[in-house]
Amino acid sequence: MKIADVKANAFAMPLTSPAFPKGPYRFVNREFLVVTYRTDMDALRAVVPEPLEVTEPIVKYEFIRMPDSTGFGDYTESGQVIPVSFRGEKGGYVHSMYLNDHPPIAGGRELWGFPKKLATPILETEIDTLVGTLDYGKVRVAKATMGFKHGEADHKAVLAGLAAPSFLLKIIPHVDGTPRICELVRYFTTNVTLKGAWTGPASLELHPHALAPVADLPVLKVESALHYITDLTLDLGTVVYDYLDEKNKA
Repeated sequence: MKIADVKANAFAMPLTSPAFPKGPYRFVNREFLVVTYRTDMDALRAVVPEPLEVTEPIVKYEFIRMPDSTGFGDYTESGQVIPVSFRGEKGGYVHSMYLNDHPPIAGGRELWGFPKKLATPILETEIDTLVGTLDYGKVRVAKATMGFKHGEADHKAVLAGLAAPSFLLKIIPHVDGTPRICELVRYFTTNVTLKGAWTGPASLELHPHALAPVADLPVLKVESALHYITDLTLDLGTVVYDYLDEKNKA
């Protein structure tokens, strides 16, 4: 293979059979269970990187069922999103994500910088209860329950939340182990169609684990829960801060 061919075809690893296709990436019937809870403010400040600012001691614990996603197939993920502010712009910092499918792990990490790790999340309905579980190996690290469609949620509020930006810390190392890329990335969801949104009573339990430390942001009080189904497109995002740029150093 000629050097020109490498340059022309280099998109993702491995060169001759990339782990994921080029976007855009469309998600159909994407189902969310989001439990919003109050946690320890010092614990939040310890994990949210500057220049993001923590605005309140709140975490959104999410289970997301994705049965139809462009290039990524059928999978489920689970993780934590922290409400933050970046230069006056409110959004969410994606702190942790665990999922059960290799292409979106590879694509999410390499393209956007999603903090994805391999695990076993499940979102399903058990009789009258929506149940989300996360196992890391054979160990249960998270479980959420919500009454199934007990009340209609405010669609305008849900759509406003989906329109807000999300932030990621993208890190790619050099061959010597030092960071070659260390960037704050902002992305949006677009072309959103909300198919339904509901509220209900909810619970959330998080268990300590050395390699899936979701319990490091402890549940002090469950504030609310939201269940919704949507179609959306995932924007590829932009770099809003470069940690390795000399101009950004204090």
